[in-house]
Amino acid sequence: MNINQLNTILKQNLQGILPGDAVRGKMAPGMRVPPNWNPDKSKARKAGVLALMYPHTMINGEVVEAHLALMRRTEDGYAHSGQISFPGGGVEEQDADLIATALRETEEEFGVDASQIEIVGTLSEMYIPVSNSLVLPSVGILHARPNFVPQEKEVAEIIEVPISYLLDEKIIKQKDIETRGGFKIPAHYYDVYGHVVWGATAMMISELLAVIKENF
Repeated sequence: MNINQLNTILKQNLQGILPGDAVRGKMAPGMRVPPNWNPDKSKARKAGVLALMYPHTMINGEVVEAHLALMRRTEDGYAHSGQISFPGGGVEEQDADLIATALRETEEEFGVDASQIEIVGTLSEMYIPVSNSLVLPSVGILHARPNFVPQEKEVAEIIEVPISYLLDEKIIKQKDIETRGGFKIPAHYYDVYGHVVWGATAMMISELLAVIKENF
């Protein structure tokens, strides 16, 4: 799939009703919560992340295909330390909205000029209990591969993944994942070149892929 096809699909499908938990639930970790668990989301930290896609030449050097950029976070001791995620973070006073938050954070973490990113829509908002965050995932397109300059303090590695790779359901696997607290949680995950992409990021990716597959 090239970036122009992807751009057209996303602009069309992100305007409709999003699948939300109907697809995200399949990638949700199997954590046990009280039967009537209903967190007060009004007290959650607002945050924005960005699913950034762009054209990139495949390994064989012959095919230019749409890719998605993920990051492996540094081992900083925080809730999502060392995990694979989208660029993003908490809202700041200067941000006009959560899309602006996602763009600012992407520029800071990836070194990508935010003014060059075309926002084509947003995915469903998601509450993340471990960080008490209410996150809005934005979806952005670049029409050329960026020159990534990762922020060393927060980004250990940038992982570039072809959309076709993510659409292959054989990369969805399951195992017990050990959290930083030492608990083991049964979870489905995406095996991305040996990286375990699970939790909120996997759930967001599952919704993004469902939106793409509507017309694929």
